[in-house]
Amino acid sequence: MKKIAIVAILITIATAGKAQYDALFTQYMFNEMFINPAYAGSKEAMSATLLHRQQWVNFPGRPITTSFSLHGPLMQNKMGLGLSVLNEKIGVLNRNLVYVSYAYRLKTGDNGTLAFGLMGGIHNQLNKFSTLKTNDDGTVDPQLGQNSPSIIAPNFGSGIYFNNKTFYAGLSIPRMIDDRVSFNPNGDVLTTNKIDPTKFHYYLTVGNVFTLSSDLKLKGQAMVKAVQNAPIQYDLTANFLIKEMIWAGVSYRSNAAVAAIVGMQVSPQFLVSYSYDYGINAIQKYSQGSHEIGINYLFSFKDKKVVTPRYF
Repeated sequence: MKKIAIVAILITIATAGKAQYDALFTQYMFNEMFINPAYAGSKEAMSATLLHRQQWVNFPGRPITTSFSLHGPLMQNKMGLGLSVLNEKIGVLNRNLVYVSYAYRLKTGDNGTLAFGLMGGIHNQLNKFSTLKTNDDGTVDPQLGQNSPSIIAPNFGSGIYFNNKTFYAGLSIPRMIDDRVSFNPNGDVLTTNKIDPTKFHYYLTVGNVFTLSSDLKLKGQAMVKAVQNAPIQYDLTANFLIKEMIWAGVSYRSNAAVAAIVGMQVSPQFLVSYSYDYGINAIQKYSQGSHEIGINYLFSFKDKKVVTPRYF
C-alpha cells in the first residue's frame, strides 16, 4: 500500500500539476536545443545527442526519461534546423514530446553569433491505470481497470542564443501553451490548452571556457529557471577538460542534488558521458540516487572537418 501511495503522489504531481513542466537532466548542457530552439545549428556541424536518465533508483514509480536531438546549420550557417524527441515515464504516466526547431543566425563583430529561434510540436500523454495492482491479492480496482484516453496537444516556444568559441548565453520560453490534464471525481479527463503567461517557464543559461594551461580547461555553466509564484531554481556546473580528452566535473541543483560528471572525448566528434546525482532532500532516504548517460556525435561536412571538441 505504501508503494501505491507513492505512485499516486507521482501521478498527482505529473498530471494534475503544470503539464508543461520540463524533464530534468543533469547534463542539460549537451542537449540545450530542448530548452532553447535558438541553439539549433550552433555547433556548425550536424549534431546528434542521446540522453537517458534513471532518476531516484529503487523509488517506486520513479521518472525514467530518454531524449534524442538532431540539429545542424543551413545556408552557410545563416540558419539552424533541429528535431527533438523525448519519452518520459512517471508511475503510470507515459508522455512523448516531438518538436521541430528553427533558428535564424546573425554574425556579430566579436566573432560570435546571435540566433533567434522558434520551436513547435506536440505532446502525447497516456495514463496506464490498468498496470496498477490496487488490492492485496494483486487484482485491479474496477475503477482503475482502464487506461486514460491518449491525449495529444500542440505547443510551441521561442528563444535567443549568443555564442562564440568560448562563451554562450541564452534566454528562452520552451513551452508557451498550458496543456494541463486533470481528472474529476467521476474519472473524466479534463484538458486545458491555452496561452497563459503566468505559467511560462523562463530559462536563462550562461557558460564560459577558461584556459588554465595547455592541457587543462575549465568549463563553467549555470542555468536558472523561473516561473511565477514559485521559487527560482538553478543549476551550477564546473567541468574540467584534461588534454582535450577527459571531462570531469561537479554540479549543484538548488535544494535538490549534487552530482559528479565524467566523460570521454573519444574523438573531436564523439563524446560519451555519465553523471550520478546524490539527493540532498528527503527522497534520497528511499532511493540510490540518479544515473544519466549521454552520447553526442558531430557529423563532418565534406568541406569542413571537426578537428577540436565543441565546448557548447
